[in-house]
Amino acid sequence: MGLGPKQTWILLDGDALHIKHGWMFRIDVPVKDVKSAHLMSARPLAWGIHPMGDAWMVNASRDGIVELKFAHAVTSKSVKLMSSSWGEVRTLYLSLADPDSFIAALKSHI
Repeated sequence: MGLGPKQTWILLDGDALHIKHGWMFRIDVPVKDVKSAHLMSARPLAWGIHPMGDAWMVNASRDGIVELKFAHAVTSKSVKLMSSSWGEVRTLYLSLADPDSFIAALKSHI
């Protein structure tokens, strides 16, 4: 279906966080707009891409979920296509293989 680990990546460069999950989800966030990032202890019941208002879950696992909160709403073509009535992301939940390293790297940029 064009999803999965080979089509999923997260890239943190100096100014932006780029997140892609196959053809269904892609978003670019200015690093300065990341308000917080922390590891969640709760495990979601499902996996995939789930819009929940302005909070989105993008996960391939129930473990290693990182909650990212943004200072400003972020959007993209894929977010608008997947959303029926809203098209903004203020909170993003991501499953990561190494969430602690991701959080440390992100916090060193913000």
